[in-house]
Amino acid sequence: MERYNNSKSKLNAIKILHSIIWVFFVSIIFYILYSGILDKINSYTWISIIIILIEGIILFVNKWNCPLTILGKKFTGDTHIGFDIYLPKFIARNNKIIFTALYLIGLVIIIYRILI
Repeated sequence: MERYNNSKSKLNAIKILHSIIWVFFVSIIFYILYSGILDKINSYTWISIIIILIEGIILFVNKWNCPLTILGKKFTGDTHIGFDIYLPKFIARNNKIIFTALYLIGLVIIIYRILI
């Protein structure tokens, strides 16, 4: 029973950390959109774009899995959608599609702003 509680505690810590990191990445994706829409492109915009590119490379290297998801699998046998993060199932299931699309829209807007 103690091992179960220890695994459950570790998985809970991973879920909390994963959720905090998710909020950070979503925030900078929205910042990229904000920068493009309001034509307020600055060094923070470029830093945000680079951070998201690095995240994309990390996901690609890990076969589109977050390293925290991979780590979380070590502490549970129940790997349903969202087992490793505190998100509604719909968002957890469609996370990459939704936020990749928003990121790309932001990039297109920024490229447009730069070219005009």
